[in-house]
Amino acid sequence: MMRGGARSFSADRKERSAEVDRWLTGLFRTACAMPYAAGGALPGLGGRASAGERGGPSGVALITVGSHGRGELAPGSDLDLVLLHDGREDIGGIADSLWYPIWDSGLGLDHSVRTVHEAAKVARDDLKVVLGLIQARHVAGDPGLTKAMRETVLAEWRADSRRRLGELREACDQRAAARGELAFLLEPDLRDAKGGLRDVQAMQAVAAAWVASAPGPRVREAYELLLDIRHGLHVVTSRGADRLVLQEQDAVAGTLGLMDAEALMRRLAEAGRTIGHAFDSTWRTVDRLLSGPAPRGRRPLADGVVEHAGEVVLARGADPRDDPTLILRAAAAAAGAGLPLAHATVTLLAAQSPPLPVPWPPEARDALVALLGAGRAAVPVWEELDQAGLLVRIIPDWERVRHRPQRSPVHRFTVDRHLIETAAGAASFTRDVGRPDLLLISALLHDIGKGWPGDHSVTGEVVARDIGVRMGLPPADVGVLATVVRHHLLLPETATRRDLDDPVTVSRVAEAVGSRDVLELLAALAVADGNATGPAAWNTWKSSLVADLVRRVRSVLSGSPPPAPVSPPEAALPARHGGCAVRVKQGAVTVVAQDRQGLLWRAAGVLAAHRLVVRAASAASAGATAVIEFAVLPEYGSPPDPATLEADLRLVLAGRLDIEQRLAARARSSRPSRVPVAPPRVTLVDDASATATVVEVRAHDRPGLLWRIGRAFGECALDVRAARVETLGAEAVDVFYVVDRTGRPITDEAQRSQIRDQVLTALR
Repeated sequence: MMRGGARSFSADRKERSAEVDRWLTGLFRTACAMPYAAGGALPGLGGRASAGERGGPSGVALITVGSHGRGELAPGSDLDLVLLHDGREDIGGIADSLWYPIWDSGLGLDHSVRTVHEAAKVARDDLKVVLGLIQARHVAGDPGLTKAMRETVLAEWRADSRRRLGELREACDQRAAARGELAFLLEPDLRDAKGGLRDVQAMQAVAAAWVASAPGPRVREAYELLLDIRHGLHVVTSRGADRLVLQEQDAVAGTLGLMDAEALMRRLAEAGRTIGHAFDSTWRTVDRLLSGPAPRGRRPLADGVVEHAGEVVLARGADPRDDPTLILRAAAAAAGAGLPLAHATVTLLAAQSPPLPVPWPPEARDALVALLGAGRAAVPVWEELDQAGLLVRIIPDWERVRHRPQRSPVHRFTVDRHLIETAAGAASFTRDVGRPDLLLISALLHDIGKGWPGDHSVTGEVVARDIGVRMGLPPADVGVLATVVRHHLLLPETATRRDLDDPVTVSRVAEAVGSRDVLELLAALAVADGNATGPAAWNTWKSSLVADLVRRVRSVLSGSPPPAPVSPPEAALPARHGGCAVRVKQGAVTVVAQDRQGLLWRAAGVLAAHRLVVRAASAASAGATAVIEFAVLPEYGSPPDPATLEADLRLVLAGRLDIEQRLAARARSSRPSRVPVAPPRVTLVDDASATATVVEVRAHDRPGLLWRIGRAFGECALDVRAARVETLGAEAVDVFYVVDRTGRPITDEAQRSQIRDQVLTALR
C-alpha cells in the first residue's frame, strides 16, 4: 500500500513483466529451434516456458530494456528488445521468427539485432541506447552474452563518464525546457517533465558511473507513485499515454482509490518536487566530483555557519540543540551567498533543532527577512528546507498549502511554491517601500488562506494575523500585515474590472487601503504576485492600469484632488471629424471613433472575424470620441493589415457588413471542446458606481465572446459607457459599465433580470 492508503499497481506491473518474460522465452525457444517459423501464445494466454526455464542455445540471447527491462511494464507499455548474438549466420531467421508473433499480438515493439561489439559501438555514440543497455535484463538464451555486453557497456560508461555525463546533463536540461516541471503543470508529462520518471532513470545512470549515490528511499517511493499514476492513466485511456490531461485526472484518481483530481495532483506535485530536488542534488555532486578538488578551508558566513567546498555547513562547535534560530540563520546565509545548503547539514538541523519559541526572538524574524530578501537565491534554499520537513516546523500553517495544486492555467506553481516565488520577486521592490520587512513577509503569506475553505483573502487575513503574532511582530505591524493579505488582490482586480474615471472606484480603494504605506506595499505586492503567477496574469496593460489606480488613490490619501483623466491620443483626431481610426502595434489594437451605441462589440466582432483573440480590452470616452484599447493575439500567423481592419470596421458601423454571418460560419467549422467547463455567470454589482450599472461576466473564452455579450446589451437597449475585459488562461472576466438610453443606471428589477437572462442566452 502507498502512503495514505492509495492503491499501488506495483505487483501488477511485476506480474505482467514476468508473464511477458514467460511468453518471450517460449517464442525464443521456438525461434531458435525453427528459425523460420513463428509461434507462441499471446500475453495473458499462457506461455510456453516457466520463469525458470530461461536457458537456450549458446551464441544468442534475448535481452530487454526500458520499462519491461526494469520490471515496470504498464498496460500500455511497448517492448524494447535486443537480440544479441556471436555472429551466427542464422540470426536473421531467428529474429524474423521472434519479431513477427510480437507484432501479430498488437504490442508495440522496438527491436534490434547486434553482436556484443556492435552493441558497445552504438552505445558509445547514442545516449538513449547506452541508458537502456546499462539497465538491460536477460530474458532467455546465452547468459554469457548478456553478461559480456553489460560489462563492456558499463566499463566504457564509467571510463568516459566526464563526457557522457555532460551529454546526459544537456539532454536532461533540454527535456526540462521543453516539458516544464512536473510538480507545477496542469497537464504534466509523467515521463519527460522535470521531476518525472526519466529523471530518476538519469540518476540511476549517474550512480552506475560510480559518481553519485543511487536514489534514496524517498525518491524511490515518489518514483513508484509516478509509475502507479501512469499505470492508472493507461487503464483509463486504454493506451500508452504519458501526459495526464485534465479530463482524465478524476478517473485516474479513482483507479488509485483517491478522492478526486485535487488529491491526485497534490500527491503528484509532492512526488515531482521530491524527484526534482534529488535530481538537482545529484548534479551538484557530479559537478563537484568532475570539477576537481574543492578549495580547502572554511569561510565564515554567519554565527555558526561557514562555507566549505562550495556548500553551506555548520561551523565547528555549532550545536543546533541549543540554538533554535540556527535553521533560519543558516538558510539566510546560504541564500545571501548564493550557495546550496549541504544535505548533511539540513539533515542534522532537522534531527536536532528544537522548535522556535513563541513569540519568535527578533533574530529569528530578521533571519527570515534576510532569507526572503535574497531574491531568486532564496528559492532553492527554501525548497531544501521544505524537503527536510523544516518549513512546517517553522510555520505550522504551511502544511495546509504545501504541495497544494492550483487548478488554473493562469498559475505556474503550486500554492506554496507560488508564495516563495512571490517573496523572491518582492525582494526587488524593497527599496521602493517604507517597510521592506512587511513587504517580504506579506508576499510570503498573501495566499496562505488557500489552505482553508472560503475566500482565501478573508481566511488569509485571519491566518496571517496569527502568524504575525507568532513571529513576534508588534500589534501595529500585525495589523498592516493582515490588511495587506486581505486586500492583496484589490489593486489588480479594481484596475482591470472597474472604471478608474468613476469617483466611486478610487474612493472605495482609498477607504480599504487607509494609508499611503499600505498602498505602497499593495502596489509592490501586486507586481510580484502577478509575475510569480504567470504571463497571463501580468502584462504591460495590467501594469499600466494598476499604476494609474495607485496614482489616483495616492492623491486621494494625500488630500489632493484626483488627477485629471488622460486625454485621448492623437489617433482620436480622425474620429472627431466623423471617421474612425485603427492602429495595430505589437499585439495591441487601438480603435478610435465617434462614440455610438454598440461600438465596442462591433469592433470586437471585426477582430474576431479576422482571427484575433482578445486577451484584454479597455474602453473609455472623452466627449464625443470613444477610445478602445485591445490586447490581442493572432490565432495563427501574422496579424491582419490595419487598413483592412479599419475598412471592415467602417463597413460594420455603416451597416454594410454582416459580422454575425462571418462569426456563425466560423463557429460551424470549429470543433467543440471535449473539456467540460463551468457554466457562465452574470452578476450585477451593486454600489460599484453611482452613475452606471456594473455588469460582471465570467465565462469560458471563445472566439467572438465579447461581440456576443455586447450584442446582448444592445438588445436590452443599453449603452456601454466603459469596459474592462481580461482573459485569464481560458477564462474571461469581463466588466461593463452600462446605462439606459437616458444615460442612467438600471434600477428596475425586471430589467436587471432581463439583462442577466439576455447575456446568459448569448453565451450559451
